[in-house]
Amino acid sequence: MEQLTADFGGAGVVGTGVGPVLEKFDGISRIAVLRGGGLGDLLFAVPAIAALKAAYPGADVTLLGTPIHEQVVSATVGPIDRVRVLPYSEGVRPGDENPAGLEHFFAEMRAERFDLAVQLHGGGRYSNPFLLRLGARHTVGMRTVDAASLERTVPYLYYQSEPLRALEVAGFAGAPPIDLEARLAPSASLDEDLVNNEAQALVVIHPGATDPRRRWPAERFAEVAASCAADGCQVLIVGDSSEQPLAERTAELAAVSSPSMVRSVAGQLDVSGLVALLARCTVMVANDSGPRHLAQALGTPTVGIYWAGNVINAAALGRSLHRVHASWITKCRSCGIDVTQVGWTAPRCSHNDSLVEDIAVTAVYEDVRGLTARSPRLRGR
Repeated sequence: MEQLTADFGGAGVVGTGVGPVLEKFDGISRIAVLRGGGLGDLLFAVPAIAALKAAYPGADVTLLGTPIHEQVVSATVGPIDRVRVLPYSEGVRPGDENPAGLEHFFAEMRAERFDLAVQLHGGGRYSNPFLLRLGARHTVGMRTVDAASLERTVPYLYYQSEPLRALEVAGFAGAPPIDLEARLAPSASLDEDLVNNEAQALVVIHPGATDPRRRWPAERFAEVAASCAADGCQVLIVGDSSEQPLAERTAELAAVSSPSMVRSVAGQLDVSGLVALLARCTVMVANDSGPRHLAQALGTPTVGIYWAGNVINAAALGRSLHRVHASWITKCRSCGIDVTQVGWTAPRCSHNDSLVEDIAVTAVYEDVRGLTARSPRLRGR
C-alpha cells in the first residue's frame, strides 16, 4: 500500500474506472499527450484522450505523435485538437537524432506552458525523461522499475489491453472512461468510383502487418476473397505502397474465378481515402494491424487474425461486431525460441515465420458471411 500511495503522488481515489480514478488537477487548460508509433498505437490512445477531454472540458489537447497520426487526425472527427510531430529521439521516435532540433522542440513545448503532460508511450525508460523536458506543471504516465518517475505513475506490465492500459493512466490523471475503445468519424466522403453498386456488399481485406510473423499467408486471404466474390461481394485489397506487391498477389490469386469483383487498391489511397473506404465497407478482414483498428474505430465490423499474445494487447473487446481468430503457437517454428517473451525479457530471433498460418480459412470465411448478413453497412440498410 505504501508503494501505491507513492505512485499516486498522495492523491485520493475519487471514483472508479479501469483502475483507480484519482482527484483531478486544478487549472488544466492545456494538455499534452505523448504517443509515438504507428496507426494502431494512436487508436489505442484515443479512448484515454477522449476521457481527458471529457474530464477537463474546454482544455486544448495536443498529441505529440508521428506523421501518420497527423494524417489520421486530419481525416477524422475525434477528441484530439492538434498534432505536433515528434522529432527523432531514441525510444520515442526512431531515427537520426538532431540534438539542436531536439533542443528547439523542447524550447517550443515549454513555451506552450502545458498544465498536464500524459505519457502513453510504453514503460517510460525513454519516454518519461522526454515527457519531463516538456516542463508541464503535472505529469502522469506509465513506469517500469528502471524508468524515471512522474508525479503519478501506473506500473507498466507488457501483457495488458493497450486501450485499457491507456485508460488506467487517464484515471490517474482524474479522468474516468467514457468509451473503452476508440470512436472516430470520417471527415470526408468516399470516392464513388471505387464502389461497385451492383455488388451485394463491400468487403475490404488488409493482408499486411508491420511484424511479418503476424501475417496470415496471402493464399489464405485470397481464398476468403474468392469466396466473398462468389457470394456477390465486391472485394478491395488495401495496403500502403510498401504492401502493394503483397496486396496485388492476394488480389491476383483471388481473382482467378471472379476477376471483376476483386482488385487491389494498395498504394492508391491516402489516409483520408482509406478512412472513407473503411467507414463505408460492410466488413473488414485483416491481420492485427493499424487498418483493422481504424475500421473498428469507425464502427465497421471486422474479422481479425491474431497471434494469442496480441489478442491480450490489441484485440477488440466485444464480439457482436468483431471476431477474433487466434493462433496459440508459443515457439518459433524455425528455432524453438519462446515467442511469448518480449522486449527486455528475451531477444527476438531473426526468423519471420508466420505465427498465424494455421488459422483455418473456413472459420474466417464463416465469420465474414455472418457479419456481412448482419452488418449495419449492408447495402440497402
